[in-house]
Amino acid sequence: MNVAKIMFENKSVVILLTVLMVIFGIKSYQGLGRLAYPNFTIKTALVVTPYPGASAQEVEDEVTDVVEETVQSLGQLDYLTSTSQEGMSIVSVQIKDEYKSYQMPQIWDELRRKINDCQAELPPGAGPSVVNDDFGDVYGVMFAITGENISYTKLKEYAQSLKKELLLLNDVAKIDLWGDQQEVIFVEFNRAKLSQLGFSPEQLFGTIQSQNLVQPAGKVKFGPDYIRFDPSGELTGEKAIADLFVGSQNGTLIRIGDVAKVTRGYLDPPQNLMRFNGAPAIGLGISTEDGGNVVRMGEAVMERLHQLEGIRPPGLHVQVVNFQAARVTESLNDFLVNLAESVSIVIGLLLIFMGLRSGLLIGFILLLNILGTFIGMAIWKIDLQLLSLGALVLGLGILVDNAIVVTDVFLIKVQSGLSRKQAAEMAVQSTIWPLLGATLVAIFAFGPVGLNQSNAGEFCRSLFYVMSISLFLSWILAVTVTPLCCFFFLPTPKKITDDSYDSVWYLRFRRLLQAALRRRWLVLAGLAIVLLLSVVGFGKVPKSFFTTSTRNQFIVDYWRAEGTHILEVEKDLARIQAYTRSLNGVENVTTFVGEGSLRFVLSYNYKSPDSSYGQLLIQVTDHKVIDGLMSQIDAYLRREFPMAEAKLNRFQEGPPVEYEVEARFRGPDAAVLRKFADQAKQILVADKGARNIRDDWRQTKRTFRPRYLQVQGRRSGISRSDLDKTLRWNFSGLTLGVYREGDELLPIIARPPADERLSLDNFDRLQVWSSALNRFLPIKQVVERLETEEEPSLVQRRNRMPTITVQCDPVSGQASVMENRIKPLIKAIPLPVGYSLEWGGESESSSKGQGPIKKLFPVFLMGMFVIVVGLFNSFRVPLTIFLCVPLAIIGVTLGLLIFHMAFGFLAILGFLGLTGMLIKNSIVLIDQINAEIVAGKPRFTAVLDATVSRLRPVTMAAGTTILGMAPLLTHLFFQTMAATIMGGLLVATGLTLFIVPILYTVFFRIKPE
Repeated sequence: MNVAKIMFENKSVVILLTVLMVIFGIKSYQGLGRLAYPNFTIKTALVVTPYPGASAQEVEDEVTDVVEETVQSLGQLDYLTSTSQEGMSIVSVQIKDEYKSYQMPQIWDELRRKINDCQAELPPGAGPSVVNDDFGDVYGVMFAITGENISYTKLKEYAQSLKKELLLLNDVAKIDLWGDQQEVIFVEFNRAKLSQLGFSPEQLFGTIQSQNLVQPAGKVKFGPDYIRFDPSGELTGEKAIADLFVGSQNGTLIRIGDVAKVTRGYLDPPQNLMRFNGAPAIGLGISTEDGGNVVRMGEAVMERLHQLEGIRPPGLHVQVVNFQAARVTESLNDFLVNLAESVSIVIGLLLIFMGLRSGLLIGFILLLNILGTFIGMAIWKIDLQLLSLGALVLGLGILVDNAIVVTDVFLIKVQSGLSRKQAAEMAVQSTIWPLLGATLVAIFAFGPVGLNQSNAGEFCRSLFYVMSISLFLSWILAVTVTPLCCFFFLPTPKKITDDSYDSVWYLRFRRLLQAALRRRWLVLAGLAIVLLLSVVGFGKVPKSFFTTSTRNQFIVDYWRAEGTHILEVEKDLARIQAYTRSLNGVENVTTFVGEGSLRFVLSYNYKSPDSSYGQLLIQVTDHKVIDGLMSQIDAYLRREFPMAEAKLNRFQEGPPVEYEVEARFRGPDAAVLRKFADQAKQILVADKGARNIRDDWRQTKRTFRPRYLQVQGRRSGISRSDLDKTLRWNFSGLTLGVYREGDELLPIIARPPADERLSLDNFDRLQVWSSALNRFLPIKQVVERLETEEEPSLVQRRNRMPTITVQCDPVSGQASVMENRIKPLIKAIPLPVGYSLEWGGESESSSKGQGPIKKLFPVFLMGMFVIVVGLFNSFRVPLTIFLCVPLAIIGVTLGLLIFHMAFGFLAILGFLGLTGMLIKNSIVLIDQINAEIVAGKPRFTAVLDATVSRLRPVTMAAGTTILGMAPLLTHLFFQTMAATIMGGLLVATGLTLFIVPILYTVFFRIKPE
């Protein structure tokens, strides 16, 4: 099929389609969804089971083990981890990477059914278990609602009103609040009065509980109607509770208000707290619908907030904690500048080396290709984000290569005396199938990244799709629009010559190539030595996973000793917040106490509820000042809070890694595991190159253990349950029921006044109600003494085996360097039978990300090999080409060492692209060699002539790619990929122009003439 001839016969159709591509390409670009980074599915759910009053060990034995056994029957399970702590079990369920995002809802439904089935196996008082499968939801817009001397109740009312309004907007998926304080009704009983009056706690508590129950009162037929009875008397406020009668004494009715003080307040202690620049706040997080446009959603939210200014109470403020729309716009605008710079560089080089008209023609084809790619992105619903735009920059050299080849052949054929139409048809006919094969090879090169099932693969998948669309489109444009443009716009050269390669540069290159071919064994020997040195040098290149982010925020994680009261942690964070805000470059500080925030960015590491934990989110004027600020804050924390643990974190570009180096010890005995962890931490301390050294079991914590006297308890009619209830009532408060106020349910909590409950000094004066004697007795009658014991605060398990993880980060440099240094020392710790050591952290994440690539790469390499065999119907040609692929490591090592960069996931991506470029250029070169031989030239002369004829297309494609990648050297996310491609392609160009011809002459036994 003569494609060029068909194009000429249907010129009007081609022109119309080209114009439509420009129009729809611009429209598609405007309508594409916008994100800073591509989404990846967090395939994790949390199963949270409360077990009030139980120790961490009891939670592990009685609850966590039951839940884990149930979860382990889930066929889609990859692994599970669990945390057993006082009163709560948290089981983290990780699903295998092979399952797609659309399959996750069904998997979570199956998990929920299994968890519901196991509830009967839990001990009394435990449960119900709650499955949190929204763990990965991202709230791209987050506000802090603050007020001057405004109660949490008013803040929450305003937050709820905003929630109702903003949920109506397009692209808004859901809205959640964080840090809103639970309002409660406190009934504070005076113990002395109760003892004097002789009322039992059950009598008092039962009065309150029964008064506000909702239960059916029956119905009656009245005429034609069937009418419900609804007796009055429900509680209508604190006064109504205080006016409840609980009994009489000497003929006098006793009200609850006579023996107790009824007040309204907030849950004490609070479960979590939020502060914005030190002011109490409630967080309001807004997530975007799947496929929604976060920029459009953000603009709609801000516009609606402006419209609702009239209902905002005086003194109340809506502060921005995170506004992803602005970050997305800024990030995309910056990268679009990089893309524009790269395109300008490419077109500039084309103009210089191919002439004005040829350069403009190929530049037009390049822009047409980009617009056509936007159409494909719109059809396949690929958002405009860093990876999809990065694909266009990565593919610039490959995209123009096809057009360069066709244009170059056209110019040569015209110079050789053919008519313009004949030259256009010949340019297509001689290159159409080699270019198609080479393009498919380039697409296959990116397959291992785009089609692997890891989080990193999902993160980079859009790059593969965009590369596939743009590369295939570049081939279509090269064999359709390009020859037509050549025919219409390129001039006919005045000088017609039989030898189009008689310029100085062509002649010098020919002589150099001829010398290399005559000394081919010497050249190959020297190349082997250089390759060996490069492999050794590559071992010196540090390894990493993903780079840090340019986000102008960073996080301070803060832990006091396990078991610390939440208000003590809040006091510390208030001091840290005040110091941090005094530093130059700090704009805002948001504080979260008691647990991690809503996930406001995909790479955020959520921390489960813990009263001893707090976090500061610090926003700065420019990300470039973060390292300096982190050093100052770290020194302040070490100086002012030496007994606390603190970790300062920058955000990651990609799937997050909490600690860069982790060693996991697994085994049955917790005490033995703690001993191994202590030894490992001593090694890290001695290394001097590690910071943030800790283990995830943390410290043991104190427990007060009243020694209950069984015999005396039986005699006095006081059970252990009575003792537990008395202690809970006197120190923490006892929940009696709920008070209904509109759509709110307020717990009613009974407790003594503050002076009786906040100090342990009153312990000996406690009174316990005896049901048998119908009066209060001193606690000393059933408690021998109050002892203090140490107990585990946390028990961590992985796949149902107790596992303690020693964690740290390097003081400087790459994690891989430090891990390689300390790994032999930690491995030397003798482990008994039944115990094992595993490595986590960045090395594990990197292995998980690269593992699927290593599995898929041979498959796609075989696919590329098959394509090349099919193109040439030969095995020697593919061997010639694929033997050059390992040689690219020379340039990769050179590029990374020169620019002092690590070999990470994006560098792997660059290497795969480099492989495709190298094979692509080699295919076109060898196809030209075969064509010259078929034309009747001597084989050695054919190798020389064909290689010389490919000099301009190969160097042009390499030059445009290398210089086109240059703007990305300053981009933190893409710089390793840019260095890999620039260094690799520089060497790969030489491989194509010298080594491929040498190997060809070796395999086909062509002797130099």
